[in-house]
Amino acid sequence: MTAQLFDLQAVSVQFGPVRVLSACTLRVQAGERLALVGSNGSGKSTLLRTLHGLVQPASGRLAHDAQARQAMLFQRPYLLRASVLNNVALGLWLGGACWKQARAQAQQALERVGLADLARRNARALSGGQQQRVALARAWASKPQVLLLDEPTASLDPTAKREVERLMAEFSEAGMTLVFSSHNLGQVKRLASRVIYLERGQVVADLPTQAFFNGPLPAAAELFLKGELA
Repeated sequence: MTAQLFDLQAVSVQFGPVRVLSACTLRVQAGERLALVGSNGSGKSTLLRTLHGLVQPASGRLAHDAQARQAMLFQRPYLLRASVLNNVALGLWLGGACWKQARAQAQQALERVGLADLARRNARALSGGQQQRVALARAWASKPQVLLLDEPTASLDPTAKREVERLMAEFSEAGMTLVFSSHNLGQVKRLASRVIYLERGQVVADLPTQAFFNGPLPAAAELFLKGELA
């Protein structure tokens, strides 16, 4: 039986007077590759942050598998003004590893994402694509079972996008559950097994990827796919 990692029942999130998520019901199973799509302001980032425990629901119920380790990759990863190696090692050290062990594990993680030769470089001097791969290494080093990604290839050039997508696919093939937001529908087709369409904080469509792109869909989701949604 496949493990259930997240179970949201009518979850709403409010920032002051603004309701950002509205009565969202959603389940995520282990091994899924779940894409969140929708226009800017539809609630994708807030939903990811809610799943990661960074935002608390105003109402509804959120249950999660407390035994499943998870990590989150933000659209613009924050890197310290330090070496690439130390940026990855610090999180492991804060998690309880001794510094020597943390650096050894960080080196392995950099090798995993193809950045071992840049370990001594200042992380903030890297290109956008390289910085995103450092963030992926930092996430992978903690051995998460769930990886949440907020627009992981936004603003990257095509080569960097392909490299990040390759790593995401490899992580998934190794058994990691992926939940990611994306405006790149080609990327969604390539990586996702299931698509959630959000509009104004509500889940409007929840379908396997093939069904989502081949219809039929609710009218709003159909307009979004055609690029006609206001």
